[in-house]
Amino acid sequence: MIKKYSILLLLTAGIFTLGCSETKSNGNNQKTPSAESAKAPQETEEQEAVASTLDTAAYNLKNRDLANGDTSGYWPVKNQPYPLSGAILPFKRVIAYYGNLYSKRMGILGEYAPKEMLSRLNVEVKKWEKADPKTPVQPALHYIAVVAQGDGGKDGKYRFRMPEKHIDSVINMAKTINAIVFLDIQVSLSTIQDELPLLEKYLKLPNVHLGIDPEFSMKTGAKPGSRIGTYDAADINYCSQYLARLVKENNLPPKIFVIHRFTRKMVTNTKNIKLRPEVQVVMHMDGWGEPELKKGTYRHFIFPEPVQFAGFKIFYKNDLKKAPNRLMTPEELLKLKPQPIYIQYQ
Repeated sequence: MIKKYSILLLLTAGIFTLGCSETKSNGNNQKTPSAESAKAPQETEEQEAVASTLDTAAYNLKNRDLANGDTSGYWPVKNQPYPLSGAILPFKRVIAYYGNLYSKRMGILGEYAPKEMLSRLNVEVKKWEKADPKTPVQPALHYIAVVAQGDGGKDGKYRFRMPEKHIDSVINMAKTINAIVFLDIQVSLSTIQDELPLLEKYLKLPNVHLGIDPEFSMKTGAKPGSRIGTYDAADINYCSQYLARLVKENNLPPKIFVIHRFTRKMVTNTKNIKLRPEVQVVMHMDGWGEPELKKGTYRHFIFPEPVQFAGFKIFYKNDLKKAPNRLMTPEELLKLKPQPIYIQYQ
């Protein structure tokens, strides 16, 4: 049976933004591991050069640790390229606060004044350091830079681009705690090809990374919030190639690229997603609800379609909507197969 939570429409400062929904699968759509996924990492001449600057043994060992004893053949992903020098994953776990400065209802990042917000993030960082002392924590701020809205706007695209002064403000906040920044895009009736280049000057910075939200990619022309949107592997490959070019041209460390997901149709043709040494791809479980429902979503939509790395979101409010719900702990998340290496708090 499929269980779906309704889309939540938020209105703040004249901007409509949309909450999150989640489905529960019966598990009948699980795939068997492909022969390709079972292969050992392949090294071209370029990859051999990359490997010479990377501790490949440590990289392989950490990926095996993240698989958490999985014997299905899905994890760890064995056909991935080795990353360029300076890669964050899988050597550190990213703990991110998510939100928007226009709204206290879109996430913890915009709910509190900066000093208190960063203090709360530090509390979560300490919890993860205690739960998994062998994995250093990298704090992060995940900012919604292009927001889906209920008003079509002058161009009828139903999205609002955040002012640069807000993005600058988030980047400056992050510097105070040595955090990295993610800029998240909700395209609505626009396209990722139109929105991503507008953030290029920020993505050229070594500490700024990318997130995209298929939920609000409305390829059918429907209004955001009326149904769940989708991205194809072709869209994801466009972003990955774009980021890879920036990394090469600006001599940057690899970019982390987060894709939100809580249904199968949100991301299509995952087997065609291309991995690159310049980009580290995280498929991020973005559903909310009680712990068993969240674990089921992870098991049915993240586990059986391995791309590279896995993420998991905790909703401070939505996860508690139904009594006697509770927030999942770091210790519980570390029991998942695979272990998520990117954790987002909203």
